[in-house]
Amino acid sequence: MLETPKINPEPLWLVIMRLLRWNKPEGRLILMIPALWAVFLAAAGKPPLPLVGVIIFGSIATSAAGCVVNDLWDRDIDPQVERTRDRPLASRALSVKIGIVVGIVSLVCAAVVAFYLNPLSFWLSVAAVPVIVLYPGAKRVFPVPQLVLSIAWGFAVLISWSAVTANITAPTWLLWGATVLWTLGFDTIYAMSDRQDDQRIGINSSALFFGKYAPTAIAVFLIGTVILLAGVGLLVNLNTAFWISLILASIGWIWQIIRLQQPEIPHSAYGEMFRQNVWIGFLILAGMIIGSL
Repeated sequence: MLETPKINPEPLWLVIMRLLRWNKPEGRLILMIPALWAVFLAAAGKPPLPLVGVIIFGSIATSAAGCVVNDLWDRDIDPQVERTRDRPLASRALSVKIGIVVGIVSLVCAAVVAFYLNPLSFWLSVAAVPVIVLYPGAKRVFPVPQLVLSIAWGFAVLISWSAVTANITAPTWLLWGATVLWTLGFDTIYAMSDRQDDQRIGINSSALFFGKYAPTAIAVFLIGTVILLAGVGLLVNLNTAFWISLILASIGWIWQIIRLQQPEIPHSAYGEMFRQNVWIGFLILAGMIIGSL
């Protein structure tokens, strides 16, 4: 049965902005980063500007669709979680019908952009859709749903790299692996803020799966990310700028790992560390671009 939205003083367009999470850009940017890593590395630092625009717009549209799908799945669960109870569908500020329409429009925008790509990239885009749509369901049946999200994130690398080269090579897979591990790391950090609520309502997360060993698991994921990124740098012969950026990123991750080992962490710290990963990702991107020239 479709819910009737509550009377809301907010203009409809602002509510839709919140549904798409455009009021929280870090989540949109962090999906865009691996796609930009791939397109700049595959093009030796000089991708065609129209293609960069397509990748950016496609990332935004795909992320928007993913947010809507997630909130449609979780509209009866989100009200029970402190962090998500004010989301438009959870708070009934927006009807399910409007949510479905916004989701379809987002998917159509992503599909239109995908037609610009070569056949391999196009079909990789198609293959990513079921993973994006099914991720929210994975939280109900799969013990580590962040792995499903990480694989969805990894498609950004495969699509963007193949959009430049029309093939997938060894460096592509190393970058894919780095993206999967990085996503597992930062999203497990993010999930740590919801552990009590998730446990109470019976939702799975990597933070719950690893329990007291979650900080150690995050450390393993981030160390693996550094190793695989270093492998990419060696295979594509990136210069000193990349290695400087990777060292600085590693220092940032080490600081996060040390902080997560502390017995008492402010609840807000998990969100802060998630946002820090956006800047770390852009730092690595800058190193990749300059290191390719």
